[in-house]
Amino acid sequence: MGDAAEWRPDVLGPGFEQLDLPLEADDEGEVVATLVRHAVDTSGERAASARRRWRWPWERDTELPRRPAASGCDVLFVHGWSDYFFNRELARFWSDAGARFYALDLRKYGRSLREWQTPGYMTDLAVYDEDIEAALGVIAREGGPEASARPLILVGHSTGGLTLSLWAARNPGRAAALVLNSPWLEFQLSGIGRQAIQPVIGFRARLDPMGPLPNVDLGFYTRSVAKELDGEWEYDHAWRPDRGFRTHPAWLTAILAGHATVAAGIDVGAPVLTLISGRSVLQATWDDAMLTSDIVLVVDEIARQSLKLGPNVTVARIDGALHDVFLSREPARAAAYAAVTRWLEGYGPRS
Repeated sequence: MGDAAEWRPDVLGPGFEQLDLPLEADDEGEVVATLVRHAVDTSGERAASARRRWRWPWERDTELPRRPAASGCDVLFVHGWSDYFFNRELARFWSDAGARFYALDLRKYGRSLREWQTPGYMTDLAVYDEDIEAALGVIAREGGPEASARPLILVGHSTGGLTLSLWAARNPGRAAALVLNSPWLEFQLSGIGRQAIQPVIGFRARLDPMGPLPNVDLGFYTRSVAKELDGEWEYDHAWRPDRGFRTHPAWLTAILAGHATVAAGIDVGAPVLTLISGRSVLQATWDDAMLTSDIVLVVDEIARQSLKLGPNVTVARIDGALHDVFLSREPARAAAYAAVTRWLEGYGPRS
């Protein structure tokens, strides 16, 4: 494994930089992860303070400023399935909250995807330990002599929330807090469905680990997010395909194993905030309710399984939110950012 390259300008433009993280090669060849940082001091265009943009009703412009809710912390964000980091607003929220913000494009996703690789493919979620450790190594070096005193907040969306939860449970004491955005903690067909399908998928994975599975993504989620359709966001559709990456039995076996581990109960060793939509709408025909609902996962299952992550878990339901609550329309996003700020002020770490 070679040395990491130098920071260079990121595709997100001013204020963002990226760094290649060389990893051990696998059966498909060279592997890298990519770390993105929000370089606040060089952006030249910082957004207005998130604390002032999403102000509590009783706050006034003349109110004396409070210490930012994540002051002195490091934040590491990990994306979900068929995704990558592109949310500038999320980075600026955390920077305005006083944190150093980093996002990780895992191997075979987004900035890290190479043309010879199977997008998103892995056979064990623990393989991402190497990606996470490489990112944390860089974050620690950038923190200088006082890096060990900086609390680490892990922020994960969907599959990224599952990945970070399992990593935290295997590495007690490393993370000071977890903020999970619709984490994929249980199979959509519930625990009973998972237990029924797991042996079948496992058998197929042994016979044909990379065989194609049926694509159940009808493109509705893209419709709710993409600016050129009914959403508000611009992003690279090659890195975030309209109907998702093709899935494979070995990949799904790894996901189901992660779900089973959570179902048995784990302890991430830190306070957890789980953000979810107020409702799910899972159906085969389009409905405008999909613009204000989770149309990927069952939110009630996420809420139940979140309680198995440890003794200190808060679940915040955000009315009108999408599967990625921070890609929702403005009122729901505002409510989500307010919920994070309120939780940080009550449960968040301090340096």
